[in-house]
Amino acid sequence: MSKQPLAEVFGFPINNFSEVAQRHRRLRLCPYNNKVPSCTKDKANSPLGVCTVFDNNQLAITCPVRFRQDWKIAEDAAKFFFSVNTKWTSLTEVRLNDKNGKSAGSIDLVLVSYDDNGRIIDFGALEIQAVYISGNIRNPFEHYMKDPENNSEFDWSKHPLYPNPDYLSSSRKRLVPQLIFKGGILSAWGKKTAVSLHKDFFITLPKLPEVPPEEATLAWLIYDLSYNEEQNRYFLKQERTIYTQFQSALDMVINPEAGQIDNFLNLLQNKLDDKLEDNNPPDAPTLMDVTNT
Repeated sequence: MSKQPLAEVFGFPINNFSEVAQRHRRLRLCPYNNKVPSCTKDKANSPLGVCTVFDNNQLAITCPVRFRQDWKIAEDAAKFFFSVNTKWTSLTEVRLNDKNGKSAGSIDLVLVSYDDNGRIIDFGALEIQAVYISGNIRNPFEHYMKDPENNSEFDWSKHPLYPNPDYLSSSRKRLVPQLIFKGGILSAWGKKTAVSLHKDFFITLPKLPEVPPEEATLAWLIYDLSYNEEQNRYFLKQERTIYTQFQSALDMVINPEAGQIDNFLNLLQNKLDDKLEDNNPPDAPTLMDVTNT
């Protein structure tokens, strides 16, 4: 287990002191196709340049822009949306409105196919979901950035609010609303949706009912990070694609499978017993009883 949480900062492992890595740290640059050259995570004027954190012996991607490395996610999504040899391009952060003109949010990436005259033939939506962090990640980040070379092996394990990935909040507070609102509109239009996730995030979801690729309306693009020792860098690689129907997958994610009611009743009984015991005076005399006789 790592003694500190930072895996990648401004696109590079914190012990990478190559010229390009130091330049990215010095200028607060993002190497993963952000909307501007600089990192803008959290605060544009003081960006929180943490791309990934350690999760025991694994990594957890905490920034959605991290998935844009080499635009592999767009290529993989296009294979799901369109037939081979289709002309397509991608548009980032496209606002989606409902029937009443109210915003359902912005789609991370919309892939559009077009003809020789540049007219749109079809489109699909790609949502990117990184993981939320519980605890405080900015404090160890700022500690490291004060002196990267001397602080690359620092110990943060004894500090309060040690940061950890929070997959439950990430799915309930971010992924599920995206699927309900944005995915619901796209499904009503008969358009396909793809979701990009890190593999350790995906395995926290319930088992989804899979269908053949040609029957799917929702694809889950699952990625991991592969370490290149020679370059001392991590590279995004696709682990697999899970093909599902939109509604059946959504139902599975938002409706957890019920456990045994007896287990919950036992928990309630134990709590009630503790409460009644606290409210009932003991049968044996107390020190107060003895002194008053």
